[in-house]
Amino acid sequence: MGKIIAIANQKGGVGKTTTSVNLAASLAVAERHTLLVDCDPQGNATSGLGIQRDHIEKDLYQLLINETQAAETLSNTALKYLQIIPATRELIGAEIELQVLQGREKMLQHSISSLVSQYDYIIMDCPPSLGLLTVNALTAARTVIIPLQCEYYAMEGLSQLLRTIQLVKRTLNPGLGVEGILLTMFDSRNNLCHQVASEVRTHFKGRVFKTVVPRNVRLSESPSHGKPALLYDVNSTGARAYLELAKEVIRRERSNNHS
Repeated sequence: MGKIIAIANQKGGVGKTTTSVNLAASLAVAERHTLLVDCDPQGNATSGLGIQRDHIEKDLYQLLINETQAAETLSNTALKYLQIIPATRELIGAEIELQVLQGREKMLQHSISSLVSQYDYIIMDCPPSLGLLTVNALTAARTVIIPLQCEYYAMEGLSQLLRTIQLVKRTLNPGLGVEGILLTMFDSRNNLCHQVASEVRTHFKGRVFKTVVPRNVRLSESPSHGKPALLYDVNSTGARAYLELAKEVIRRERSNNHS
């Protein structure tokens, strides 16, 4: 059974999509069959893998409202072991249309259930909100990775997200856990970054990834070329950081399976 990981933080601009795309690509390079589900109506994970949104015939929106089967929404990518369920602006409508449905929080879980056994990992890129699309991703997921920008207001909103995760765990998904907090946009020359990183590691002892994602020009350039960082510049510090993160995720999974 594939491990489903939601990448979530209601704060925008913290590296959610960057993490989703590059972690998925790094897992695929490690020859893990990986599916990226773009749950954000902005569709940045979709375009970040070089998929033209204008050419998409079936996406997550059609899947959620039962207009198509999961297998029909899959798009291949430049990486052999990576596929994506893309998103377009139409997904905005899903938030409204799902509101009236019974069991609306579990629509995504039901929609992809036929695919779970085909993948080692399913990565879900959540929108920057705690709305119904994010709740659907958290209900379907086994764990959550929380990207956290190393800046002054880093902790702001984190407690709200953790409360939402606890609420989903209590009412919809008893098995949900936090995979880890990922420090992003780290500038080693900035003392504040070091202070924030130290504070987060102290406050959330044992729940923060060893891997830290640096501020990196190549990492921010790669989406405009429709490539994950490892295909754009595999030697960049950003690409190497996400390859390390993938190793850490795989090691944790092995450790959990053996314990």
